[in-house]
Amino acid sequence: MKEIILDKATEMFLNLGFKSVTMDDLANEVGISKKTIYTHYENKTKLVQECTTRLFNKINEGIDTICAIGKNPIEELYDIKKYVIFHLKDEKSSPQYQLQKYYPKIFRHINAKQSELMQKCTINNLNRGLEMGIYREDINIDFVSRIYISGIYSIQDPEMFPQPIFPVEQLKDLFLEYHLRGIVTPKGRKILNGVINSNHE
Repeated sequence: MKEIILDKATEMFLNLGFKSVTMDDLANEVGISKKTIYTHYENKTKLVQECTTRLFNKINEGIDTICAIGKNPIEELYDIKKYVIFHLKDEKSSPQYQLQKYYPKIFRHINAKQSELMQKCTINNLNRGLEMGIYREDINIDFVSRIYISGIYSIQDPEMFPQPIFPVEQLKDLFLEYHLRGIVTPKGRKILNGVINSNHE
């Protein structure tokens, strides 16, 4: 039952938002009493914490699997983007932004772990791109990795990028293309254009 509650809660939090979903809503969706939920989770904060931790671990395992395939770094970034969007349900409710606003302690903990892993993954991607001659030799890897990660966080702010104007997948595509066009070589640009064209077909 605990897993069923966790699965449904994660789905509802991602689709409706961490703030909007109540324990009553969750109990109704699962078809159990609220008391049953409290036998497994003492409060909503504990439930949010477990949901976000499990989702974070699942996404990172998936990203590790994508990186282990060994595709070229440009394709790898697009595959990671698709994977994350799929598992965050297109971020209909801006879950990361809501987590930061309503559960700042949980957000800080997850964010610290996420930033560390993203930094490692991005630096590895940049180094491989340099070795393959598809990223420019003159880029400052430490700077580019940090500006890329800060950009990923920035585009998740619905006040800066409201979804009616910037649908999630389109926004991530725009940002990823913006990032890559600034660092690719002519060889890398051909690969990038090929990936973009195949995504539009």
